[in-house]
Formats: sequence, structure tokens, C-alpha cells
Amino acid sequence: MELPADFAFQPLDNDEGTSALATAPAGLGPLAGLAGSWSGQGFNAIWRPHRGTSDHFLELNVTNDRIDIEVIDGQIPNRGLVTAQIFMHGLSYLQQISDANVEINGAPAGLHFEPGVWINIPPTTDPQEPATIARLASIPHGTTILVQGTATTAAGGPSIPAVSLTPFAIGSRNQPVDFDEQHLNRNTQFRTSGVGLTGITQAMLDNPNSVLTRNPPNVTTTTRLHVSTTAGTIVGGGTSNTAFLVGTKDGPNADAAHVAATFWLQTLAGDTEPKRLQYSQIVLLNFAGLSWPHITVATLTKA
Repeated sequence: MELPADFAFQPLDNDEGTSALATAPAGLGPLAGLAGSWSGQGFNAIWRPHRGTSDHFLELNVTNDRIDIEVIDGQIPNRGLVTAQIFMHGLSYLQQISDANVEINGAPAGLHFEPGVWINIPPTTDPQEPATIARLASIPHGTTILVQGTATTAAGGPSIPAVSLTPFAIGSRNQPVDFDEQHLNRNTQFRTSGVGLTGITQAMLDNPNSVLTRNPPNVTTTTRLHVSTTAGTIVGGGTSNTAFLVGTKDGPNADAAHVAATFWLQTLAGDTEPKRLQYSQIVLLNFAGLSWPHITVATLTKA
């Protein structure tokens, strides 16, 4: 991605009180409503490798979630060889997630730190693609992702499907493997316990997206941003992992093989711009012969 010579971040606030959406360039298209500072709570569930008497551990967290998103000022040119150059527009962001139940040295325990970029991409003829959106992210564990997809806007609130935390054989979703850790009424030492489980219910483990459908407000318009490392017929997308995660002949330590995420940008009754953001993200971590879903969801409001 080539940045313009006069690259700068466009400030989100100004002395006249103009909204971030009002100052965002038209070239951002469906991404324009993301500009701003978002915060709220959510739920995180991750099967992580465990070396010892069990090969896995299920970590569960009620989360505090914050995403600060700033407009990249100016066009972003992409030079072409087989087709003419295109001009994109984008936003930079920083997401930070902490555990709402657990503190370390008097501060909430950190769970996730992610700098990244959202970009709005115009249609192209070679490859033959419609207008798309993409998210580029770096995660300090040793993974970078490029997820690409499309955006749609419709009246009313979001339609949020159920998602499953059940692992399955790599490449075979029709071969699920149920574990005791998925059932709070079963005793196991390989799952979050004690104060860490405060506020976590069996319904959340059965369908993590159920956290997003509690007490829905009156939503007039929803823009759905769906991106994936394998976004159907779209050519782009993928993950890249450090050598430690990928492993060698003995298999991966925890290879982040697939990422899919949906963000629902919502305008509430009485508002003129989106001030509610919900998202659900699934990362498949491959180890021990299975794909283990890592699911993160949250409901955020714009400051």
C-alpha cells in the first residue's frame, strides 16, 4: 500500500464540534461511519494449546473493548501493471481488549492489542472484482491477517447468526469433537475458573453471538461489513504466522489458519449517524489435528 507524500491522520475532533462522519472523505464509502472512538464490553473464548496431561485449555473472558479509529487523509494510490492504477481510502485503528474480571498489579489484565488499517477498494477489471473492503491487522502473538469482503446497508437492525465453539477435524467441519470444557456443569481443570467466570453463562458457550442479541435497541439502519481470509470468489486475503506458530514436522504449535469477521455498524432511532458497533470474529487455530475456534464478540458505542 503506497501512501501519499502528504500522508497525515485526520483528527476526529475539532473546535466546532463537527462529527467524525461529517469530516470523513466520501471515498471511504461504507467505512465512513467507523471513524471515532468506540468502547464497550464483550466476550472472548479461545482454545489454546496446553503442554501436559491435556493438549488444550479453554480460556473464557468477559472483556472491556476499545477501538480508536482515525481517517487517513488523502487518497491511497495502488499502481497497476495489467490494469490502471486505483485510488483507495482508509482508516487506521488501534484495538485494545482487557479482562473485565481479572486484574494484574491493580490494572485489568490485557488480552489483545491490534494495530491495523481498514481500506475501501473501488471495483477493478483485472481481476474482475466488485467494490470491496479490507482489514489489515497485526497481532503481537505472531500473526498478520488480510481479510477482504463486501459491505451492504439495509433498514432495521442486524441479523446475527449463531456460531459454534466446538472444535472439528482440520478441513472437516462435519466432524465436530465435543469436550468437557464446553459444559460449565462438568468439572475440569482445563478451563477458566473462579472469579474469571463471573458473568459467563452456558448460553454464551453454546452460542457466543448470543451476547450480541441481548436487549436489542431500536435500530433504523445497519451497515454490514463482512471480511474473511477466504471471502468466496474474491482473490485476496490470507494469514501469515511466525515459525513458532506454524511449527515443523511435529505439527503446528497454534497456526492461525483462517479468520472471518462481521461488523454491524448501526444507526439508532433519533441519531443521524452510526453510534453503535457490534462485531463477531472467528479465528481457527490449528493444532493437535483439530481446528479450534477462537471467538471474540463485543457491543461498542461511539464516544
